[in-house]
Amino acid sequence: MMVLEDSGQSTQDMMVFKDTSVKIIDEIKKAIIGKDELSRDMLIALFSEGNIILDGVPGLAKTSIVKSFASTIDLDFKRIQFVPDLLPSDITGSYVYNQKDASFTLRKGPIFTNLLLVDEVNRASPKTQSSLLEAMEEKQVTIEGTTFTLPHPFMVITTQNPIDIVGTFPLPEAQIDRFMFKLNVEYPGWDDELTMLFLKNEETVTPIDKVLTRDNVVNMVQMVKRVYVDVKVMEYIRAIIMASRSHEKLMLGGSPRASIALMKASKAFAAIEGRDYVVPDDVKLLAPKILNHRLIIKPEYAFDNITPMDIIDELLDSIDVPS
Repeated sequence: MMVLEDSGQSTQDMMVFKDTSVKIIDEIKKAIIGKDELSRDMLIALFSEGNIILDGVPGLAKTSIVKSFASTIDLDFKRIQFVPDLLPSDITGSYVYNQKDASFTLRKGPIFTNLLLVDEVNRASPKTQSSLLEAMEEKQVTIEGTTFTLPHPFMVITTQNPIDIVGTFPLPEAQIDRFMFKLNVEYPGWDDELTMLFLKNEETVTPIDKVLTRDNVVNMVQMVKRVYVDVKVMEYIRAIIMASRSHEKLMLGGSPRASIALMKASKAFAAIEGRDYVVPDDVKLLAPKILNHRLIIKPEYAFDNITPMDIIDELLDSIDVPS
């Protein structure tokens, strides 16, 4: 039996956390219709210091979703459009020679920000894609041998189009594993499509209000870190990830980074729900979002149209949920 312990955070603190999260989602709804779950998942990643891939066909407002999300938070926000001829120095920055005093001055790239949107990440070369690796994992960049700490908080959100093949460079597994979530952006539903048309037909655009300051975000990140996780929940996370590594249909299962991401995301989700403790259902809900881009199916099973989600469902059904 799980023992719920006091994390040192009052019920009132957690309800304020929940109410603030709801306000952010409500603000995003002024511009984006039918994506409440996606907005919530972006908040989970922000509060647990994770990164996100948004995957979807053209025209689904992936960029607009991120820009609307950034508009609710008083953080520095930058956007980069990845193209084949982009260089790593275009991301991180470089030293520029000053002829006046014969010195070199660092010109920082757009990666020096709090929220970084990388549009169409798979259109740049692997060399340029790799310029994000150190930043995403270690929150720092190295330029010509000198390491610079990135602003806190720091989060990378990338978009990609799954149907493009020509002129694209699929992300390697080592880079994909650094993303907490890979979120599929779907077409709007029947009613949402009409609501969207009404929204876009209006002459005036409803402005999105800022809900959080930078200090608010930092405080909420710290609150998430103090959310209690019982040992039984940790054992449940371990069982899911370890089972994926030994599954007969998988070439590659979840990494230790996946275990950590699942725990951190579950803590953030619990806080958004107004709780200072994680329950097993939090883990079960988020496991597909954590694992869907990390599992690699063996070729003989991939030919039978078995997908990572099929394996994830099988894992979750076969592992006992702690009570």
